[in-house]
Amino acid sequence: MAQITLKNLAHSYYPNATKESDFALKQMDHVWKDGGAYALLGSSGCGKTTLLNIISGLLRPSQGRVLFGDRDVTDAETSERNIAQVFQFPVVYDTMTVRDNLAFPLRNRGMDPKYIAERVQAIAQMIGMEDRLSRKAQGLTADAKQKISLGRGMVREDVNAILFDEPLTVIDPHMKWELRTQLKKLHRDFGHTMIYVTHDQTEALTFADKVVVMYDGRVVQMGTPEELFETPAHTFVGYFIGSPGMNLFNAKIEGNRAHLQGASVSLGAAYGPLSGRTQIGIRPEYVTLSRGEGLPCRIRRVEDVGRHRLIRAEVAGQPISIVAPEGMEIGADLTHAAFAPGKINVYADDWRVTGGAA
Repeated sequence: MAQITLKNLAHSYYPNATKESDFALKQMDHVWKDGGAYALLGSSGCGKTTLLNIISGLLRPSQGRVLFGDRDVTDAETSERNIAQVFQFPVVYDTMTVRDNLAFPLRNRGMDPKYIAERVQAIAQMIGMEDRLSRKAQGLTADAKQKISLGRGMVREDVNAILFDEPLTVIDPHMKWELRTQLKKLHRDFGHTMIYVTHDQTEALTFADKVVVMYDGRVVQMGTPEELFETPAHTFVGYFIGSPGMNLFNAKIEGNRAHLQGASVSLGAAYGPLSGRTQIGIRPEYVTLSRGEGLPCRIRRVEDVGRHRLIRAEVAGQPISIVAPEGMEIGADLTHAAFAPGKINVYADDWRVTGGAA
C-alpha cells in the first residue's frame, strides 16, 4: 500500500500545448493518503480516466510527477507500480475457468498453492461465484464476467493501490449495492489504497471516505460526502451532488444580506465586497414553504417521489426546487419560501466565499 502524491501534475493530448484550454488536466497538487478510499467523480469528459491512467502508468503526464510513497514512479511502467486495475468493461480469459481467472495474478507471482486456493475461495464468496468456480468464463453473462474482473483485481493483498474505472457499469442495480458493500468491507479488512472512478454520485458517496470532484479538468473539491453536501466549494459540486442539486440564484451580496430582484434574505454571516458574478446557493432540503416569511414564491408543480414531495417553483424570477416531507400540507396559502440562514452558501465566479461574523 502507498500514499499517492501528485506534484504539479497536468496533461495535454496536444504536443505543443500553450494555453490552459489545451490541457485535459489542469495543474494540480494532491496527496492521497495510504489506505484511503477515494472516488473520482464528475461528468463524462472531465478528466477522471486521464488522471487514473496517469496514476496507473498507462499514460505519462505532460508535466509534473507521480510518487508512490517516497518513490517517483512518473516514468515507471504499469508492471513496476504494483497496482491492480479493474476497467469499465470486463477483461477475462474466456478459455480459463472462473477459478483459474481469479488465481492467475497469484500463480503468476509464484504464490503458495494452499494460499492461492484459500484466497480464491474467499474472493469467490465475496463476488457470489462460489458455485461457478469450475465453469469456463466463455459463455458467462457480461455482469458475471465483470465480477470475475473485480475479483481478480482484489485477489492480491500486497498491491500499492487498487484502481477501479467505472467497474459497475454492466452490473445489475441490485448487485451494485452488494458489490459496493463488499468493496467497503475489503477496504476495512485489508486497508488497500483504493481509487474508484465514476460519474454516479450514489456510487461515489457510498464507497469513498473522500470524494474527489472533477470539473473541466480540475479537481474542484476533495472532501467527505457531508462536506460536499453542506459546503460545496464550487457551484458545479452544488449542482452535481444531491438529487435534485443545489438551488443557485444570481444575487448582490451586501454585508449579511443577499438581494434578489427587490427581495432580500439574511445570510447568517457577513461578507466583504465581492467582485465578479455573485450567487447564493441553498439545498432544496433547507427551503421551507411559509405563509409570509421569506421570499415570494410561485409553485409551478409538485412531484411525489415516495419518501417526499419535490416542489418546482419560482422565486425572484428564478426556478427553485423544494423538498417537502411526505404528508406536509401544500396549499395555496403557502406563498413564500424561507431559507435556513446557516445553510446558505455564497459564491463569486463559481467559487465558494467564506463569511465572517454577522
